[in-house]
Amino acid sequence: MNDEKTVKILAFVCLAGAGKTSAVDYITEKGVPKVYFGGVVLDAMKQAGLEWNEANEKEFREGIREREGKDFVVKRIIQQIHDLVAAGQHRIVADGIYSWTEYKAMKHEFPGELTVVAVVAPKHLRHHRLTNRPIRPLTIEQATSRDWAEIENLEKGGPIAIADYYVHNDGSLEKFHAQIDTILEEIDFLK
Repeated sequence: MNDEKTVKILAFVCLAGAGKTSAVDYITEKGVPKVYFGGVVLDAMKQAGLEWNEANEKEFREGIREREGKDFVVKRIIQQIHDLVAAGQHRIVADGIYSWTEYKAMKHEFPGELTVVAVVAPKHLRHHRLTNRPIRPLTIEQATSRDWAEIENLEKGGPIAIADYYVHNDGSLEKFHAQIDTILEEIDFLK
């Protein structure tokens, strides 16, 4: 992109319950716009007239990628990012990469502009968070099923394994935010 100011995209990836949304919210509170990968699927479900529940979402998110291509979501996200850049935004946070295909597409479309951060937390802690979250809570069985589906069917392990940075979300919110702040400083994201 030939803008005067360098475009920087900070994309988060994790298994459900690790804290990606909390990380993204922390950055958007600083005035950084976001694009939301999961929102593309939820919007498509609404357009299809489907009610949200874990079973419907899993079937739909995998099915739409099979029908429309593994890059169905990322194509829309790339367009949203280009629209934000055209509107003068040069710092964008992406919530969150779901698959190896999406990772490769983002790296190809935004060479040198994309930094990927994996948020990690122990499985028992992630699952506890998922059962207690106020929006779209999951049972332990649903959380386990989602982990397996994201690893086997969406190939989410690849983007987590190859991330540029890791944030460990197994302590206090202050510790979590401090790790994010360190990354923001290191990549000169907020300037």
